Amino acid sequence: MREMAPSVMEARLASVLDTESDGIIVIDEQAHILVFNKACERLFGFSAEEMIGRNMAMLFAGEEDVRTHNSRFGCAINADDRRINGVGREVKARHRDGTIIPVELAIGVALTLGGRQFIAVLRDLRPRKESEHRLSELQAELARISRISAIAEMGSAIAHELNQPLTALMLYLQSMKRPDDPSSKAKALTLHAMIEKAHTEAERACSIIRRIRKFVEKRGPEHKLVDLRPLIDDAIELAMAGHRHLTRLIRTDDPELPLMSVDPVQFQQVVVNLVRNALEAVSGSEDAKIHVSTRRDSELLELSVEDNGPGIPLEAIDDLFDAFSTFKGSGLGLGLAISRTIAQNHGGDLKFNPGSGGRGTNFMLTLPLQRKLAGEKSMQP
Repeated sequence: MREMAPSVMEARLASVLDTESDGIIVIDEQAHILVFNKACERLFGFSAEEMIGRNMAMLFAGEEDVRTHNSRFGCAINADDRRINGVGREVKARHRDGTIIPVELAIGVALTLGGRQFIAVLRDLRPRKESEHRLSELQAELARISRISAIAEMGSAIAHELNQPLTALMLYLQSMKRPDDPSSKAKALTLHAMIEKAHTEAERACSIIRRIRKFVEKRGPEHKLVDLRPLIDDAIELAMAGHRHLTRLIRTDDPELPLMSVDPVQFQQVVVNLVRNALEAVSGSEDAKIHVSTRRDSELLELSVEDNGPGIPLEAIDDLFDAFSTFKGSGLGLGLAISRTIAQNHGGDLKFNPGSGGRGTNFMLTLPLQRKLAGEKSMQP
């Protein structure tokens, strides 16, 4: 018996299905596969002949994913069609060889003479995730370059900061070399005190070097649940190198500051950038003053860095967060652009009040309080 030629509509539909780059599966109300297009064959490694009539759940990664799919599919069957059409979510699919594939699954509904059928559209997310991973690596490297640039710009101030403890250490050691009666009890006490002081100065120098090394080391983003206070303290210490006697720093913290999930180095990078900008803004002022404060409300934590400088020039406001844009005489113009990116990657933002007219600039870093770490059920409010 001669097979009937497909209708024009059937031929068009078959052509669309076979040329579509996304996987398309048509299933009935029992999740049995009715249509399995060419993109699905490439995505899963099964032919259409092998999959027609089989349950769609076999394409998912594991028991939990199958249960999730079945639950979602069951909800789709009982839900208002308008609520499920085109609504996508990420799931884990399984290739024929066992490879786990992240895909975006969207389910639509078609009403036919034989009852409802469901069209599942599956998009391979691996290219997008690879691009996102590469972008994340590039952003991390750019942030590191910005940190190195900041340290380079602070070179003379850091050298001065290191010179103080090293000079004191040298003087203590020279004092201990002076000839005296070794049996003298007073001499022994003096030597002990000098050794303690020398040790303190050596620790101070080591602390500065450790802080710098940690700040510029090459590493990937790593979120941790941490107390922000010591991170802010260390960042301020680094940024204030060479300015302690020239600028008055005021610090106020919310007494109920919670633990936060942040990348410690990236968070400190934002604080260093903001404090350094404030220092440049008040440079030369008779009463140079910077106020660093933290506060929280029901949903956000805000870190504020405010100076009493002249404010931001009006012509610089529109481009303030653009990369390589700076109204200062030095620097790469990356600090604020990277700081805002870091804030947004943490689910927050970086905003500012430009000041002027007798008021200085105020930058506000906001972070959401409710953040979860992998493997944790919840986080402190």
